[in-house]
This record gives sequence, structure tokens and C-alpha cells, in this order.
Amino acid sequence: MTRITGKTRILFILGDPVAHIIGSALLNEHFAGRGIDAAVSPLHVAPDDLPKVLATLRVLGNVAGFGVTIPHKIAVLDLLDSVGERGRLVGAVNFVRRNPDGSLHGDNVDGLGFVGGLIAAGVEIRGARVLQAGAGGAGRAIAFAMAEAGAAELTIVNRSADKARELAAAVGRAYPACRIDVADADATACDIAINTTSLGMRDGDALPLDASRLPPGAIAAEVVMTPEVTPFLATAAARGCRTVPGKAMLLAQLRAASDLVGLA
Repeated sequence: MTRITGKTRILFILGDPVAHIIGSALLNEHFAGRGIDAAVSPLHVAPDDLPKVLATLRVLGNVAGFGVTIPHKIAVLDLLDSVGERGRLVGAVNFVRRNPDGSLHGDNVDGLGFVGGLIAAGVEIRGARVLQAGAGGAGRAIAFAMAEAGAAELTIVNRSADKARELAAAVGRAYPACRIDVADADATACDIAINTTSLGMRDGDALPLDASRLPPGAIAAEVVMTPEVTPFLATAAARGCRTVPGKAMLLAQLRAASDLVGLA
């Protein structure tokens, strides 16, 4: 167990809800394994309270920074003093460093982590046809990262078609070699199917994509970490698909996240 003293650097993970968060435990294990005197805890922050919470974190001298999860990844942008290149490109932030003067610098390592998790699982992204559900904070980061990693096609489906079209246009401008489309989900015509939404966190959630139509041998990948095997992954596995759980994304981004907050 982490021994917390007055010298320990404190981090939080801001979200609403927070019951599903396992990133705090994984980060604590990461720091303990490397002898880094830091400790992490989730903070349940309602959207309307986000500005007040950040104002408080600015003046807490032993706070090294914080992670950001659903639903704050986009809203937090306007509350920071500076944002890294990837965060600006994606339009969402998932980790923030608190500098000694109280200023806040954010960036996005979601996409790096997601791609890293796929690569660690032996998934070939270059040349793949990708079907992605979601165009929110995590979805934006992952769409850019998949195109950067060499996906040949990326089809984005989202509850708001306008958000999907905006994301598709932004990714297409940054990575013109990747064919981008916004369409109804055709799970039969993809090599990699990705859920970047929160669907699957709660009992009774609809499937983000029709995994029962995935071709056997396709890859089904998640960002949802709790439960580890979501209905989407379970349905895909029953089809003979390989699955990559949401935990893989977080494990792959631990070093990048600790680097960002100055605790490598």
C-alpha cells in the first residue's frame, strides 16, 4: 500500500461518475513499482463544478496534476493555461500538469495509449478498415491516432451525426491518406471495431456497434474498463473475434501520463 506523507505528490482523476475508474489503482501501482512518491485518487466532479474544482487545484501546492475522464475531456480545455500540440489537434485533454506557479498544462495521451494497447496485443493497424463508435473526448483522440498509425479507412458512427462529420473532417485534413467516412455502422466490412463511448459501463446499455455482425477474426476493442469484458466484447468473442479490453489502453499510457505530470 502506498505510504502517503507530506512529501507525497498527489494526483486526482476527475470524472462523473467515478465508480468505474480503475486508472487510479493502476497509476498507484505504476508509481510504487518505480519508487515514485506519488498517490492518485478519483474525484467525483459534476460538470457544473469543474471550474471551481480546477480553481482549487491551482492553489494546492502538493498537487502534481490530474487525469480527466468522462465527461470532462473537452470542457476542461477552456479552463487550462496551455495545451500541448496533440491535445490542440484532438480538441480534448486527458491529463493535466500543475506547475509550481499554479498554472495548468494539459495534453492528450488517450490515442497513444489506445494504439499502444493494440500493438501490444499484436494487432496490425496499418492498412486496416476501422469502424469506430463515438466522437467524444476519447473518440477524438483515438480517431486521430488510428489514422496516424496507418489505418486505410476509418468510419465514424455517433449519436450526433454533426459531431461525427466534424471529427471526420478534422482527421481527414490532418491525415489525408486515410479514407474517412461517416455512415451507418456496417460491422461486416471492418477489420477493427472500436467502442470509444461509455456504452457498456451500465447494465442494460445498448451495444455501441452490432458486434453480432462482425466477421470472425476481426478485432473488437474497448475503452470501457469496468466491466473488463463488456457485452460488446463478449458478443464479439462469441463471433470468433479477437478482443482487446479497455485496460490495455490505460496500461499503455501510464508512462506517457506520468511523464506529462512530471513524475516519470
